Amino acid sequence: MNCRAVVSGLVCGAVVGTLVAGGLVEAQEAPRTAWGAPDLQGVWDFRTITPMQRPEHYGDKEFLTPEEAAELDASEEERQRVLWEAPAERTTVGENVDRRSTVGEVRGAPGSYNQFWIDVGTNTIETRRTSLIVDPPNGRYPAQTEAALERAAARRAYAAEHPADTWEGFSAGVRCILGFNAGPPFTPSAYNNNIQLFQTPDHVVIMTEMVHTSRVIPLDSRPHLPAHVVQWSGDSRGRWDGDTLVIETRNFDAKRRWRNTTGSATLIERLTRIDEDTLEYEFTVEDPETWVGPWTANVPLRLNPDPVFEFACHEGNYSMPVMLGGARMEELAAAEGR
Repeated sequence: MNCRAVVSGLVCGAVVGTLVAGGLVEAQEAPRTAWGAPDLQGVWDFRTITPMQRPEHYGDKEFLTPEEAAELDASEEERQRVLWEAPAERTTVGENVDRRSTVGEVRGAPGSYNQFWIDVGTNTIETRRTSLIVDPPNGRYPAQTEAALERAAARRAYAAEHPADTWEGFSAGVRCILGFNAGPPFTPSAYNNNIQLFQTPDHVVIMTEMVHTSRVIPLDSRPHLPAHVVQWSGDSRGRWDGDTLVIETRNFDAKRRWRNTTGSATLIERLTRIDEDTLEYEFTVEDPETWVGPWTANVPLRLNPDPVFEFACHEGNYSMPVMLGGARMEELAAAEGR
């Protein structure tokens, strides 16, 4: 029998015993396709308020108590209720409502969106983890290399002096090329935290709700593209390791600037169907030009009964002339001493 230890439990064949914060849940039969492979298909929701990095005040504490998790979830629900019921306000340039976190009253500047658009979920109570990062054991990113720190500092300095020289100065997210949470890997953020998976015997397709990126991943052992052929979402190849789908992605275009990574980055994703409603998603990122070591995160996904709707990201298309024109007007005003 093929058994594999995973963060959420022990996988043996198709029968899975799930561990949630150390507690064993009754084993269930994971669904399978007509051709016998684990069935990963469906719309999967990855929203959660569990942070990527463990807050420093938790120290080495990997799991919250049930009471602490319930308190965090209740606090987030109250925060969202207060913001939802807040009266309309005029926006303030340079601020963003996404960053509001006060419970009991509304403080901070309104900005790009009101609470109608924000959907960070709760989900602390299910895993009780203090971070999505599970390795290193401290739940935090490894240290960045000196080259990475210098690269980031140079980029910030250049952006301060040249914020909008051309359309290429704007991020891939602003230009509606990639979603800010769509990855790969996909990481929880403010909204549109859904993916949809499709399967055939020799391919898997992962479509993200955010900017509707689709990765068609072959399972037929074909080689990766040549190293000089780079893509926004990289070049993915998949294989089955028992009941776990393992996806290796490389050849990332460094212009996507995901967490300061370079074209040397590689990504290993692991997808395991735990039961009817749960898909475990674990990924490991390695980029020797950015971090001193690899790091791994675990994001449990929940089956979403609703369909994925189109996310029509047009701001970067329709507003680009406005953004560039505004920058030119600021430069003219500065030149004229206004």
